[in-house]
Amino acid sequence: MALFDKKPFSYDIVREGEEIILQVNCETYTRVPSLEGDPITMSKTIDILNEAGTVTKVVYFQRRNIEYDYSQTVFLKELADLYKKLVRQRDILSYNAFVYDKSCTKCITKWYSEIKNIISNMLRSDPIGAYVELKRILREEHIKAQKATDDRCKHCEQKYISLVTHLTDMLDKTQIITTAKPHLAGYKVGSRDLYRMIFKPLIKPDFLFTKLMSKFPEEGEELDSYEVNNTEVTIFNVPDTIQYLYHINPPEFRLSEDKYEILDSARKIMTEHKPKESEFVDPERMRAVFYNIGHDLIEELTQFKKIKLSDKEIDELTNILVRYTVGFGLIEVLLQDEKIQDITINSPMGEIPIFIVHADFGDCRTNIIPTTTEADSWASKLRMISGRPLDEANPILDTELILPGARSRVAVISSPLDPTGLAYAFRRHRDKPWTLPLFIHNKMLNPLGAGIISFLVDGSRTMLVAGTRSAGKTSLLGAILTEIMRKYRIITIEDTLELPGEGLRKLGYNIQQMKVAAAMTKATSEVSAEEGIRTTLRLGDSCLIVGEVRSTEAKSLYEAMRVGALANVVAGTIHGDSPYGVFDRVVNDLGVPRTSFKATDFVVVANPIKSADGMHKWRRVTQITEIRKQWDKDPLLENGFSDLMKYDSKTDELVPSQDLINGESEILKSIAGSIKEWAGNWDAVWDNIQLRAKIKETLVDFAVKHKDLSLIEAQFVIQSNDEYHRISDKIKDEVGSLDSKRIFFEWNEWLKRSIKKRKVQ
Repeated sequence: MALFDKKPFSYDIVREGEEIILQVNCETYTRVPSLEGDPITMSKTIDILNEAGTVTKVVYFQRRNIEYDYSQTVFLKELADLYKKLVRQRDILSYNAFVYDKSCTKCITKWYSEIKNIISNMLRSDPIGAYVELKRILREEHIKAQKATDDRCKHCEQKYISLVTHLTDMLDKTQIITTAKPHLAGYKVGSRDLYRMIFKPLIKPDFLFTKLMSKFPEEGEELDSYEVNNTEVTIFNVPDTIQYLYHINPPEFRLSEDKYEILDSARKIMTEHKPKESEFVDPERMRAVFYNIGHDLIEELTQFKKIKLSDKEIDELTNILVRYTVGFGLIEVLLQDEKIQDITINSPMGEIPIFIVHADFGDCRTNIIPTTTEADSWASKLRMISGRPLDEANPILDTELILPGARSRVAVISSPLDPTGLAYAFRRHRDKPWTLPLFIHNKMLNPLGAGIISFLVDGSRTMLVAGTRSAGKTSLLGAILTEIMRKYRIITIEDTLELPGEGLRKLGYNIQQMKVAAAMTKATSEVSAEEGIRTTLRLGDSCLIVGEVRSTEAKSLYEAMRVGALANVVAGTIHGDSPYGVFDRVVNDLGVPRTSFKATDFVVVANPIKSADGMHKWRRVTQITEIRKQWDKDPLLENGFSDLMKYDSKTDELVPSQDLINGESEILKSIAGSIKEWAGNWDAVWDNIQLRAKIKETLVDFAVKHKDLSLIEAQFVIQSNDEYHRISDKIKDEVGSLDSKRIFFEWNEWLKRSIKKRKVQ
């Protein structure tokens, strides 16, 4: 039968990979089709299963789709097989099955009626009730048999008891009765409470492909709860696992039936216009267009259906509509949570929940299970947005995704690399640029470390930010960008746009972003990273920032370092857990000559730090290391690395080395040598580094004291940096030197005035 036949409980069988899905149409059914709440639905489904054969999943289609997975479908299939078996055993349901002596039939009619009702009706609609009734009959008939004085009555009773025992034993072997048995005390026939414990469907509106386990976990301990854009988020500690549950309840799963109807009608109309590939070139504009169309459409539908909705409710429905037409569904909801750092979606789709990394709770599983249909839709959209291929010849796609209130890097793999379909990894980027004061506040960095980095940036040195995966390298590089004075031009080179170029541009930076071909992408018109770096040398005096040094572009980067980019800061990220790890990767893996590696002035290493029990993880800057120039073959053996600061696990922060305290840094002295006031005066250099550290620390202290963390966001931090430079220049003209005490005093007065002004506004 066709699924969209209007007759209730018409059905279709659909195959999706290994799944055999029974799709039952209940659009015109007047009740909610659920196994746990509706005996008619259970009875009809068992009849269907006897016709349909093997099924791994049952889905009821109404305004909301109600889905039961394999473990629950097995319960039904057992009952269907049992019912079929009993119906085929005609002797059980025949009148003669109850007759021992034809000369006496006083109990036969009652017995026959009882058993016929239990097998023909209750077994399909209320199998637990059928079992309880059979147990009741057994108790009563055993008592009657003991009291019987007539041999004929005893024999009849024994025959009836034998039949009822046989039926009870058959039910005893089913999983649904095995599961229900411990809870049968006090059970009343007709109650559906036990079914609600056994059957827990996934419920979703019929316009959604993603499945959501909406019920809270039994015996789950609530650890935290908050709201993100009208989506309820709850974190649970679940028994029998050390992995927390990140549970969301988005607005699209809490709508009234009228709203579902409007949304579904709007979606069907909107899907008639599928966005063209050219429209995905500007996703922001495309979303704006679809939002306006959708908003008008929903307003018209509410008027046509005579349903009153407020402007806020119409806006909410429009946002949901856009999310499920040109958007990325519940992925957008997750990415809008600022506490989420990573999202991973493994294949095969439809079987495994989405996993996330949470800022406060680490690795968590979610209550969201994406489907093959939605995964395919995401892949198509990402191909169009990125302009990059994703096929058998190119089974890897690396790109960025920009959504309202969220930015992320996306990695997709497909067959043949992933033999079971598509898999995704989303790395969420902060909405606003990171800053060094923010890292101080989060304890990734301490004030002195921030002061040194600030000094190196102003000194126009070359540096690599290194670390393992998920160490915060790109975030730290983005924070370093906010230390560059706005008067300088910045050129960024990335294969996937992760650095906060757009955010810095809005804050007044002269920044040019360049997007180059990904290292693993073939058959694309994009310019290679190597050529992109060489091009920057023809674009004038600029700071050069490379998103990640991955491949052959390393040689071009070091060429840029050596032939003139040193007029301004040159920086990038690279995988490596230590300075020597960076040297090994650059020289041995990427083929940069050893002598060229000396063009690197500093390596800043960021690594995750784990707790002893392995349950917790924090990001920390673990080393700030100078690359000295007087070595030949191996910088490790020839004292080519000088740690200026190194992480101390006891104090949980960076501590200065003796090389730094004693002024034995060649590069810091080299920076000082080009500045008249500092030449040959290490104390003045150290004083300036400490001044910068004190300014960063004071900014964080004031933000905490005034409960205003916007003071350590990029906009205010950049203003603070500008003010520091202005005050420094002014005092140098007045007194002929960079008097740290006077600079800090005037900067501190500026900070107080700024905070007071912000409060007034």
